[in-house]
Amino acid sequence: MVVLAGPSGAGKSRLARRLGLPVLRLDDFYKNGGDPTLPRIVDGPNAGLIDWDHPDSWLASDAIAALRSLCAAGCADVPVYDIARNGRTGHQVLDLGSSPLFVAEGIFAQDIVGECRESGILAAAYCVNQRPVTTFVRRLLRDLKERRKPPLMLVRRGWALTRGQNAVVADAVAKGCVVVTPDEGYADVQRLLQTV
Repeated sequence: MVVLAGPSGAGKSRLARRLGLPVLRLDDFYKNGGDPTLPRIVDGPNAGLIDWDHPDSWLASDAIAALRSLCAAGCADVPVYDIARNGRTGHQVLDLGSSPLFVAEGIFAQDIVGECRESGILAAAYCVNQRPVTTFVRRLLRDLKERRKPPLMLVRRGWALTRGQNAVVADAVAKGCVVVTPDEGYADVQRLLQTV
């Protein structure tokens, strides 16, 4: 598998689509909005709201189980998550067919790199990154278009994420990801495909 980590809005999903490989959307493994174990924001204008950018807001163990199933059997039953509804709306079977690689992408993707490397199922791990202003604008336009949350919340969250972008990238690097632009990541995966 090829992991695409990086800040929200940096272009992970767009790169995954461009690669044309099967994609496991790790963001579909978020906890449901009513889960009492969800972390809360403790400071600032969004204090008290669910902290969807905290790693405790998703089910890493479920994601890793799906990844192992994909690598072992070539298919897995995976959830379908609707961010606007804060919950799962169903499930689907992801089938790799004859593809030699697949992509696992999401904002917490860096958190599975170590375990996947130790399990021998990791082909490559990238942290997709762009200039903070580019990431902010793309994220805001995407979130508004998809009506993920109320506009004011999206702007506030967006500024907070922009301020924290360098820390997200540093965390991904510390956990084994190589920083790339979308074009660099695309070129690298194309080279990787020639070797498998």
